[in-house]
Formats: sequence, structure tokens, C-alpha cells
Amino acid sequence: MAHEKTNFAATIETDQAEWFAEQTAEFGLPDDSKALRILIDYAMEELDAQLIFASENARCRHCG
Repeated sequence: MAHEKTNFAATIETDQAEWFAEQTAEFGLPDDSKALRILIDYAMEELDAQLIFASENARCRHCG
């Protein structure tokens, strides 16, 4: 079911973009944005935002 979509710009690391592309291909998704929507929906429905964004979890593997 199609819903109204909004463009969303984000800057991610190259290896993160490569991972998205790999998942998109492996699961036969139409594009990377579909992979992102799946991840966001999963996080919204199945995970606790406090767990995801708690200071001890808000890390970046690339920031050192």
C-alpha cells in the first residue's frame, strides 16, 4: 500500500551505503530507500527508542 512519502537527505559513511546496497540486492528490494524504510518501520514497531538512542548506544564506529 503506497503512502505519501517525503524526501529525506542524510549523509552516511561509504561502508554504510555499501551495506545498504548489498541488502537491497540480496533481498530484491527496488532501491536503497525501501531498505531504509524497512529499518525505520522495524525500529518504530519492534524496538524501544530509549534503547536505540541512549547515550551509551549513540555511537559511531567511524568517529573513533
